[in-house]
Parts: sequence; structure tokens; C-alpha cells
Amino acid sequence: MVSTAVVVGAGPGIGKAVAARFAREGLSVAVIARRTETVARVAEEIGPSGRKVLPLTADSTDEAALHAALDRAAGELGPIEVAVYNAALIRMDSPGELDARGQLDAWAVNVVGALSTAVRVAPGMAARGRGSLLFTGGMPRPDRRYVSLGLGKFGIRTLVSLLDAEYGPAGVHVASVTVPGAVSPGGPYDPDDIAEQYWRLHTQPREAWEHEVVHGPVPGA
Repeated sequence: MVSTAVVVGAGPGIGKAVAARFAREGLSVAVIARRTETVARVAEEIGPSGRKVLPLTADSTDEAALHAALDRAAGELGPIEVAVYNAALIRMDSPGELDARGQLDAWAVNVVGALSTAVRVAPGMAARGRGSLLFTGGMPRPDRRYVSLGLGKFGIRTLVSLLDAEYGPAGVHVASVTVPGAVSPGGPYDPDDIAEQYWRLHTQPREAWEHEVVHGPVPGA
């Protein structure tokens, strides 16, 4: 049976690169984003890799829509072996600049959507005794200019630990790829190079599992 990879937050940068990387390895791929035109373009660009690419539309903060998209991916392509959560609300905001509603909206995208994705697909992975939950991290150190993003990315680190405790013993590899700078082709945070980290994590033997990989230089380190 063909394995399936799902990428939530499949935009033109890391999301597309990761989807293309898994497609090249023979997995069927579902790409999920808020806008139909976004996933249609991504699917069209990586479709020639040889496997079916299914474009699906869902807002990661709409749990019902997100779960429906994940269920459709599994139903049409086959059991989900790897789920990548790449959605994020990236913006600059200093302490006090965003009101409570703004912080909650950012948290919903940056963390709650990741949890919603995981709990929908992880039980099936655990039942099969294998699978990967991979998250795009960032902010390796706090930066007062990025309060909501920093809270979200540190939330992802905690979520990885919690999910590993819950599903790791059943064979589900939970990890994040921390990207500490702006993604740009040809630079230190090239999306195709970053995508290699996801594939490497997915294929790691259990005895060598890593739970966070930092890709590229950390500014100020």
C-alpha cells in the first residue's frame, strides 16, 4: 500500500519543498492551506514528480475543516505515514503591541492547529506502529520583537515533548525542524535544504531519533 504524507501550511516556501521531497520518494502527498489557489499551484508544480498530489483547502484554526481535510487525504490516498505542520502566523509584535484577541489568534495558528493535526492522525500511526509527526519550529531564543511568534514556537517545543510522551512509545517519531532565519532560495535557509531535514527525521531509525533539529546558523549565537 502506498504511504501518504500530509503537509499543513503548504505555501510556496518550506511547505512546497517538503511536499515535493516526499513525493520524490514515492509517497502520495496531500497539501493543505487556507486558499484554493495556493494548494492548486503547489500541486501543479510538484505533480510531475510521479505520485498523486491532492490539494485540499482548510484553515488550520477551523478544527472541523482541518480534520475533514485530513480524513479525506487518508481516504483518497491511503494511511497517513507522515504529517508535517508548517502553518504559522509570522509577524513582528513587541510586548503589549497585540491585544489579547491578537495573541489568541496567533496561538491558534501557531500551536492549536498543530495539536489538532496531531491528534487526528497520530492514533492511526500508533495503531500501525510507525509514523512521523513533524513540525516547523523557529525562534531558538526569545526576541522581544516577535512576542506572538516566540510564544508559538516555544509552544511547539513543548507540544513535541508532550506528543512524544503520548505516541512515541507506540512508534511515532515526533520532532521539529527549527528554522532561525528568513527562508530564501540559495541562502542559509534554502527551502530545499530545509526539506531534507524533514526527510532525514522521517527515515531515522528509532534508536537514533532526534526531537529537534536546528537548520542553519542561529543569529547572535
